[in-house]
Amino acid sequence: MKKTIVCLLAMAMGVLASAQDWAPAGENIRTRWADEVSPENARTEYPRPQMVRADWKCLNGLWDYAVTAKDATEMPEAEGQILVPFCIESSLSGVCRRVSGEDALWYKTSIEAPADWAGKQILLHFDAVDWKAEVYVNGDSLGVHTGGFTAFSYDVTDYLAEGPAELLVKVWDPSDDPTYSIPRGKQIADPHGIWYTPVTGIWQSVWMEPVSPAGHIEDYNVTTDIATGEIAVETTLAGALEGDKVRVELRRPKIGYDPQKPTFFRKSRTTVAAGSTARIEVRNAKLWTVDEPYLYGLTISLVRGGKVIDKVQAYTALREVTEQADEAGVKRLALNGEILFQFGPLDQGWWPDGLYTAPTAEAMAFDIQATKDLGFNMIRKHIKVEPARWFYDCDRLGIMVWQDMPCIGCYNGRGQWGQGQDVYGAGEDYWARNDENKANYYKEWSEIIAQVKKFQSIVVWVPFNEAWGQFDTQAVCEFTKAQDPTRLINAASGGNWIEGAGDILDSHHYPGPKMRILDSTMVNVLGEYGGIGRPIEGHTWEIGRKWGYVQYDTEEKVTDVYVEYIQKLIELKQQQWCAAAVYTQTTDVEGEVNGFYTYDREILKVDPARVRAANESVIGAE
Repeated sequence: MKKTIVCLLAMAMGVLASAQDWAPAGENIRTRWADEVSPENARTEYPRPQMVRADWKCLNGLWDYAVTAKDATEMPEAEGQILVPFCIESSLSGVCRRVSGEDALWYKTSIEAPADWAGKQILLHFDAVDWKAEVYVNGDSLGVHTGGFTAFSYDVTDYLAEGPAELLVKVWDPSDDPTYSIPRGKQIADPHGIWYTPVTGIWQSVWMEPVSPAGHIEDYNVTTDIATGEIAVETTLAGALEGDKVRVELRRPKIGYDPQKPTFFRKSRTTVAAGSTARIEVRNAKLWTVDEPYLYGLTISLVRGGKVIDKVQAYTALREVTEQADEAGVKRLALNGEILFQFGPLDQGWWPDGLYTAPTAEAMAFDIQATKDLGFNMIRKHIKVEPARWFYDCDRLGIMVWQDMPCIGCYNGRGQWGQGQDVYGAGEDYWARNDENKANYYKEWSEIIAQVKKFQSIVVWVPFNEAWGQFDTQAVCEFTKAQDPTRLINAASGGNWIEGAGDILDSHHYPGPKMRILDSTMVNVLGEYGGIGRPIEGHTWEIGRKWGYVQYDTEEKVTDVYVEYIQKLIELKQQQWCAAAVYTQTTDVEGEVNGFYTYDREILKVDPARVRAANESVIGAE
């Protein structure tokens, strides 16, 4: 007994020593939220707010790591510890080290199930790993996952039956190596200008949860009809048997919705055979809008023989996104049957301390609330897919989202734009693709849509950005519509226009707003403009990297030019069919200094009252 106590004490001291050794690495600026990050407090919020189970275990924290040649088959002795879920290149990882496509990044930790999970099936979840992850437990391969933006899971029940197990993850990421051309957004090996630091490895939460071994709910999706007030719920089930039922309960929240502490009243219920669609008609349905983002709570249960064997807490909203002609016959965007000019910033979701990963959930929500405070009603999430918590924040705060597919085969930072030439306007797709490139694109895009389409704040899918990797545009739009027919499709934001592809024709023009091409059969939008720069001493990423389309040195001048652009935008709305616009951008990002906020989110570089008034004027202009 004494020996056991000594061993436990030694282990505890070792953990404490490791935690004390961790610190943010590197010399670049950080946000105020970085001070809240520790090995014990690394993104510990519940990671899946639209599908909540009571029991779960966060595995974020300090893991061992090593870097080897990419063809290595074993992890050598650990080089140190890395703070998961922050990528190895980030400050908050505690490592701040670059790896290349010739390297493999290895992770190792010990996992153990709580005693009260005995008899349960235990799922191990990875919410995102960039790019190729090979997962092993006790030396056995569980599988290989490719794709840097989507979640994946494994059953680890048998490995945890007799105590702790060793979890090993090998990651390979070729970044912008044109040999592989994977979906990767704006990461390049040699960041400069508008191109950023690579992100390699685990960058979202790793966690476990117990589910019923008899069967459980794997996923669900919700579609709504505002004309009838109907909410339709489709479930994906594991282990369902003939005779099983799915019960869906709809609850009206008292005040808002907290996915970890749901409180509801006025319950409606329906039960259907497993595999069937559950439909509930909501009387006097309250619709989701940006001014009043009303959410309905859901409880989804798998029932066998009258007994609930699995249950998840969820939520949804009633809203409808359509195109609609105005009195002059011009196609506009509509929310819930009312024409609404959609206006928001280009939001890239990068952080000086965590790169792809916000230091805390509060930090991530800050950007969304700040966007609303400036009078915007939409965000274009630019060639990145955020954690589920981000979309939940958009749902609950009330802001529409245009979701980009992370680009594939775009500019690689070495002066190579691929084959062919950029022909804006009616033209042919010009990027040569091979079957592997296309397979990577379709696989990840379908997984992204399936994973996030239940979030009702998403109103537009954007398969391509500025022709970066653009291919088979019509076929890609049809593929996207097949995955989700409830949203509009902006085929190629600022890219090559392929007649008849998608619903939206999107121009880009910097710095001032201008429509470069119009089509009366489409919804015409200005997908990017602006980029007014203002570097702030002490709040830039690197000395000497201060890029912007235009630059000014005072809040007054930046605001003056911004308001001037708004007046031009109003003219485009009224005279040139412009139905939506996206301003670049929410915050500075690395070498770019054209954000409303500095990269560390410390300084708002414009007059907020004037900007808000200007934004409201263009949204409300007739």
